[in-house]
Amino acid sequence: MQNTPRPRTRRIAIVHDWLITYGGAERTLKSMLECLPEADIFTMADFLPPQDRGFLSGRKIITSPLQNMPGARRHYRAYLPLMPLWVEQFDLSGYDLVISSSHAVAKGVLTGPDQLHLCYIYSPMRYAWDLQHQYLRETGKGRGLRGWVVRYMLHRLRLWDARTAAGVDRFVAISHFVGRRVAKAYRRESEVIYPPVDVEAFRLWEGKEDFYLTASRMVPYKRIDLIVDAFRQLPDKRLVVIGDGPEMKKIRALAGPNVTLLGYQPSHVLVDYLQRAKAFIFAAEEDFGIAPLEAQASGTPVIAYGKGGALETIHGQGDAQPTGVFFQEQSVESLRSAIRYFETLEIRPGACRENALRFNEDRFKAEFLALVEREWSAFHAGW
Repeated sequence: MQNTPRPRTRRIAIVHDWLITYGGAERTLKSMLECLPEADIFTMADFLPPQDRGFLSGRKIITSPLQNMPGARRHYRAYLPLMPLWVEQFDLSGYDLVISSSHAVAKGVLTGPDQLHLCYIYSPMRYAWDLQHQYLRETGKGRGLRGWVVRYMLHRLRLWDARTAAGVDRFVAISHFVGRRVAKAYRRESEVIYPPVDVEAFRLWEGKEDFYLTASRMVPYKRIDLIVDAFRQLPDKRLVVIGDGPEMKKIRALAGPNVTLLGYQPSHVLVDYLQRAKAFIFAAEEDFGIAPLEAQASGTPVIAYGKGGALETIHGQGDAQPTGVFFQEQSVESLRSAIRYFETLEIRPGACRENALRFNEDRFKAEFLALVEREWSAFHAGW
């Protein structure tokens, strides 16, 4: 390496799994691009609608063969078995620094010994690792001959995923919870940089009203059914539910007269309800969880399932400045007990807001850029 000249300028590639919707990973990508505006973007497919593309600033997006596959816009996940092959076809040989923004296959890009590869990881592929059985159960894909085909595909995907971890020079996890998953799957240590939360889009509101709120896409692991069922057994308490998805029919059947289902709502409506709610209820086991922080940014405490990233973003009972309450089991009785306990507490809206501010976008940018410069300097030391 001593005979290799240090590059005068560094060419940077950011590899993002796919650009389909403007979600949490894309908000993180936006912050990365603001830190590294010279970066080129590689992604499996780009179907972002025009109204969500502003953060890309007109950049050329390099895509994989997935972009032109039949039905890929709606059924891109069906091509997952081919994505390991496709992501390896990105020619990154002209880049000095590669940053993968990965929750699926992006970290599997091929890099050489003179290229620094940093992976910002939202999670190892949960459906291929520890949550495989839950995935098969909830999707109904684990039955019969088809089930064994899916299991074999996930087995092969797991082997590839473990092997490609060796090509990453430094893992950066979105939470300590994900860091433990990285250690389990890849036997690698990781640094933690929490993703950016747009806390400035929410303002402190101390005038709380007598209703609880939950908001989420209605998919099984979010456990909206659990929340609605708990309130059916608490008829004197009111719940507002914002969101839509495959479980809506099931949720509607569970809802009692004290539960208001609003379906999908634009962001300004969600913000309004977040500010006015007595508490936000969060029953999922998430790797990080942005929604509880958006609630706290509004001065609204959170009643959350006590596992996953929520333990890192909420100050629970017993803390000097609590911002919420945890329930220990994903059961109706455990949640009901937590709600009753919450109503005996006085949680300051200001404490909730102060806690959320720890996760603002400026903090992410400062920590991310510092890590990039530190790892770049260490990688090239002695060149």
